[in-house]
Amino acid sequence: MKWLKRNKGVVGLIVALLFVVAFVTVPLPYFIELPGPVEDLKPFVNVEGKEDEFKGSFNITTVSERRATGVSLLVSKFVPFTEIISERDMLGGATTEEYIQMNEFYMKSAQNAAKVEALKLAKMKYEMKFKGVYVMSISDDSAFKDQISVGDIVTGVNGKSFKSSKELVDYVHSQKIGNSATVEFTHDGKKKNAKGKLMKLPGTKFAGIGITLVDNTEITSEVPITYEAYGITGPSGGLMLTLETYTKITGKDIRKGKKIAGTGTMDFDGEVGRIGGIDKKVASASKQGAEIFFAPDDEITKEMKKYDPEIQSNYKEALAAAKKLKTKMKIIPVKTAKEALEYLEGMK
Repeated sequence: MKWLKRNKGVVGLIVALLFVVAFVTVPLPYFIELPGPVEDLKPFVNVEGKEDEFKGSFNITTVSERRATGVSLLVSKFVPFTEIISERDMLGGATTEEYIQMNEFYMKSAQNAAKVEALKLAKMKYEMKFKGVYVMSISDDSAFKDQISVGDIVTGVNGKSFKSSKELVDYVHSQKIGNSATVEFTHDGKKKNAKGKLMKLPGTKFAGIGITLVDNTEITSEVPITYEAYGITGPSGGLMLTLETYTKITGKDIRKGKKIAGTGTMDFDGEVGRIGGIDKKVASASKQGAEIFFAPDDEITKEMKKYDPEIQSNYKEALAAAKKLKTKMKIIPVKTAKEALEYLEGMK
């Protein structure tokens, strides 16, 4: 005690230093989103015997996500196009490992949808084999919570097999809430069964198993197509992957020398879907000199407006970001991959 009294200044300095170290290094239950890299897709898309030697490029845009510290939260307040998101909102209750795994599945699904849509647009034949659905998340009140894990592949329900996740979901919806069900799935390559009662899905009158699913499909075509993700995950690159794949399988110059960026999910019907963080992607694309930016022209429903009165379509969000940046980059709204292709074909 006497030493502490004699050395109050030293103790105070040590405490201050520890506080500074914690402020700089200790992770907090928040993430910071900010503009990420813009990547040329030429090396991402591999088509046997086909090369993209045309001028210009199709570019995938990304959002960087960083675990927040005290100092990074403070700095982010003064950096444009950054957003602070709680751990709960970012991970949705999943672990960090599950979150990473889910986004890897989303990227694989985006690649398959891009492959299918590019082949359709090129009028080339393909075969799609449905191999079940990836388990992306499980609600806490699901009867299957402790039996099925994120990353498992559901292959059937009550002995029935399906050709798509929609068929599977429609079947479960047709059952009565509270009925018992058996879910067939694979875990680490091993076939398993899980039994439980069907729950009432929140906000609906339908029965469900309380699991979020995404298709696991295998696409084969006369021209082999593969993708290299290079560490990029998530579903938002679907549209741009489709355009680069189309370029390589057809050998057509649809860019006409321009650097083109964009974002948007892709489904197996060719529709471009809504994504998050589009303002950050516009900022990245503009900084990297993109001349054109494709933005999803998604429909905002009454239900979405009720949940978030300030919500706008991705296209309007992109326009607002472009205006703030005072960029010359053109923001082009698209609802389908076909619309994007038609725009490109009509360019001078």
